[in-house]
Amino acid sequence: MVETVLGPVDASKLGKTLIHEHFFFGYPGFQGDMTLGTFDFEEKKQQGIAVAKLMQQQGVETVVDPTPNECGRHVGLLKAVAEATGMNIICATGFYYEGEGATPYFKFRQQLGTAEAEIYEMFMEEITNGIEGTGIKPGVIKLASSKDVITDYEQMFFRAAVKAHKETGIVLLTHTQEGTMGPEQAKLLIEEGATPEKIVIGHMCGTTDVTQHLSTLEQGVYLGLDRFGLHGIVGAPMDEARKTVLAGLIGQGYGKRLLLSHDTVNVWWGREPKLPEPLQEMLQNWRPNHLFIHILPELLEKGVLTEEQVEEMFYHNIADLFE
Repeated sequence: MVETVLGPVDASKLGKTLIHEHFFFGYPGFQGDMTLGTFDFEEKKQQGIAVAKLMQQQGVETVVDPTPNECGRHVGLLKAVAEATGMNIICATGFYYEGEGATPYFKFRQQLGTAEAEIYEMFMEEITNGIEGTGIKPGVIKLASSKDVITDYEQMFFRAAVKAHKETGIVLLTHTQEGTMGPEQAKLLIEEGATPEKIVIGHMCGTTDVTQHLSTLEQGVYLGLDRFGLHGIVGAPMDEARKTVLAGLIGQGYGKRLLLSHDTVNVWWGREPKLPEPLQEMLQNWRPNHLFIHILPELLEKGVLTEEQVEEMFYHNIADLFE
């Protein structure tokens, strides 16, 4: 069974799943701009419903929304969207990487010597009893590291997460910054005692360096190629490069360890960002149906992928991960 915002679901019945999409997200600090970035529950709910229906039109039945605790995670809204649409939504407990997370709270407690134990306690409370008194439980722990380094601050979360994982079996899902530190993340988690088959190293399509992909996959973890459509920011490669990486890894027999998604932010907290026209053009396909409309049909037509391999990545791998 895996926890969703509406309660436990049999892992074998999750169906077609996107491993990494954000219904609602805000960079820490958005709370200080809410006079102009107003909050209307019903409005946000309707926006979330529209996003869910967009994915359901492509046969998606389950979405993992790994929004970190400090980036606008709102399980009440996710529950309302799930109730209205029938979508399975798996939410997270966890924190963002040091460069863009809300660090002062736990950095202060790190100075007191209590932070890591308190992070573990928070993980366990949310996993076993629910988030903020709602009874809604996360299905994954979200972890993140910086570009080219896992900082001392970030390592606290990795260690605390593995401790909670060993007690509960919860899946560990990570953010790599620009596809760096994937092998190091996997090594750290496994050395701390995590089960490789319950780890997803995310955003690895942020690099085209196949040695990084192979060094990560060889440790027995899942690889998230989960930023299709995201171009022009955070050093993201174009989709042509991502397709080449995907084809290469499939060709080397790693289809059973790959998970695909877009990492879309569909509704922003605070004021909606106003993107310059060149960036708007680059991000025109950064939508949670892009894989199914553009990427997969092309790869299937060219014979790069088979229908069986697509089904493996969107159905079987997900079921195995959450079993």
